[in-house]
Amino acid sequence: MNLHSPVTDLKGIGEKTAVPFAKAGIHTVQDLIEYYPRAYELFEEPTEPEEMEDGKKYAVHAWVQSVSPVKRFKRYQIFSAQLKTGDTVIQAAWFNMPFLRNYFQKGGQYIFRGVVTVRNGQYRMEQPEHYTLADYEKLLYIMQPKYPLVSGLTEKMVTKAVRQVLANDQIRVPEYLPDAWLSDYDLEEEWEALRQIHFPKDDGAMRKARKRIVFDEFLMFILGIRKMKEHQEELVSQISMVEVAETSRLIETLPYELTGAQKRVWKEIVSDMTGGKVMSRLVQGDVGSGKTILAVLALIMTGCNGCQGALMVPTEVLARQHFESVKEILEEHQIPLVPVLLTGSMTAKEKRLAKAEIESGSAQIIIGTHALIQEDVQYYRLALVVTDEQHRFGVRQRETLADKGITPHVLVMSATPIPRTLAIIVYGDLDISVVDEMPAHRLPIKNCVVDESYRPNAYRFMEKEVAAGHQVYIICPMVEESDELELENVTDYTEKLQKILPMIRIACLHGKMKPKEKNEIMERFAAGDIQILISTTVIEVGINVPNATVMMVENAERFGLAQLHQLRGRVGRGSAQSYCIFMSGSKGKETRKRLEVLNKSNDGFYIASEDLKLRGPGDLFGIRQSGILEFRMGDVFQDSAVLGQASEAAGRLLKEDPQLLDPLYEGIRKKLEHIISQSSESLRL
Repeated sequence: MNLHSPVTDLKGIGEKTAVPFAKAGIHTVQDLIEYYPRAYELFEEPTEPEEMEDGKKYAVHAWVQSVSPVKRFKRYQIFSAQLKTGDTVIQAAWFNMPFLRNYFQKGGQYIFRGVVTVRNGQYRMEQPEHYTLADYEKLLYIMQPKYPLVSGLTEKMVTKAVRQVLANDQIRVPEYLPDAWLSDYDLEEEWEALRQIHFPKDDGAMRKARKRIVFDEFLMFILGIRKMKEHQEELVSQISMVEVAETSRLIETLPYELTGAQKRVWKEIVSDMTGGKVMSRLVQGDVGSGKTILAVLALIMTGCNGCQGALMVPTEVLARQHFESVKEILEEHQIPLVPVLLTGSMTAKEKRLAKAEIESGSAQIIIGTHALIQEDVQYYRLALVVTDEQHRFGVRQRETLADKGITPHVLVMSATPIPRTLAIIVYGDLDISVVDEMPAHRLPIKNCVVDESYRPNAYRFMEKEVAAGHQVYIICPMVEESDELELENVTDYTEKLQKILPMIRIACLHGKMKPKEKNEIMERFAAGDIQILISTTVIEVGINVPNATVMMVENAERFGLAQLHQLRGRVGRGSAQSYCIFMSGSKGKETRKRLEVLNKSNDGFYIASEDLKLRGPGDLFGIRQSGILEFRMGDVFQDSAVLGQASEAAGRLLKEDPQLLDPLYEGIRKKLEHIISQSSESLRL
């Protein structure tokens, strides 16, 4: 058995059992050992009631004072028991576990472990784990891995399989980094890091293992984009472009004046596109800073030079909105260019007509989603590729679209706030422009950070805004109810709010819906048919509704600040005053301090740098930033120090041996080649 062996070679995994593993992306032994835990459970000494805080998980040593008969409620069978620890009574409840009624003996002592809620001096636990005193003793101070699970895959199945692999002497991941690097950057050997990330002997060992895995992820990413940058710097543009009167005329006749930052960045784009070399530029600007008009100007300049420009965005609704907006601008300013829309949900006939216009060159501006990079889409003379929200596509997909033209110019638009020092590393294959000024006509969003007691006031305020003809977003962290977490979920929340506000049109939206269903709901909200949209973070970059004036985020403490800022950017897009309510389910001082950053400022770059200072390296598996780059374990904010080390190592390596021909770096070269071939393969699939 080796790393490339199928998981079915492991004892206990047959064809049937392999199905849920495959669903989680685990096909080989290597996939299995790279399926990292999402968190760890540390079994600590039981806590005394006076030390407990509301909403946190604790182990409690208690005896069973009384048990109640099993009750039925909707689809649940509820069993409850009254527990006593010292002088404190805890009401415990379990859902769909009626057999526990016969398990717990009155007067019996157990360890109960779960989230404790405290309301008006009453203690409650829902769905707590339970252990005999002897069983809990065995688990004390051991860090148990918690894996991301899919339907049919259990914690026990993954743990058992990983233990089997790590105990097999025939399997060992060879070290690919030079010994000097391990000491220079204080890194664990790769095999030991893999062992400790799954079953750490203590917190220190886990952190050291995690650092090594994060370093590897960053190093491979940085080497990949630096190699791309080298290649791009050598590319001479095969299409010569000149400045055109149409863009200057459009800038002069816009109903508003471009900001100084917009003018500066437009000058940089024009310089790139007329300079003889292929442009690879990131335009980074806060939500609402006016990046879209810069993309439209670049597309018009390209079309007026007898070429085609393509704009690829993450959602169909956004693609349609951009298409309508561009069409209106072209007609209003009498610019003789033809735009065309191409998305996955269009009918076969609509797609066929759109593709014909693209291939013949009769359409000069092409706007769409991933459909733009399908194999059967042929371009006439593609000279500019604009991708909106680059992290949603990834470097390889952006490259695939660029491959459809003759070395076209590439313009990437991102509203993700990230400090410039990190941006230079993360977007290493691109030149960076920053739109760091907001248009004068934009009213700053008014913010407030509140606890759950404010909810009735918030609903009254929403009702008032809807009555004034405006719309509202409510963001929940979950799709459905969870037994483990007391978090708001869109499904139950929608039902509950519809009863409270029966006269208001309310709908919910989440990632588990079919694309057609999601598009329909977003289009109805954009059209004003839905007045309150209750959603998960799926709406983060997907829709532009200037009429929406209120955003409320439930369990705001569960999100990273950069993500909360992105979400807040869904409002404040029209001329009316907009508001954002951050509702926190935690009363902790640190949480409050973090969320107050959003209360004080609407500047995404300031928020990103403050978040970096506040979070530090401690929060390993908790709040993850969404939207920059999805690494398996790394986070460019939280792991910025490791990102810096990986960047230094990559620079040192490429300076010393640009082609990676030295035998000392053979392992790095092979790993990089393997990753590039894998990403190309997954893109084809």
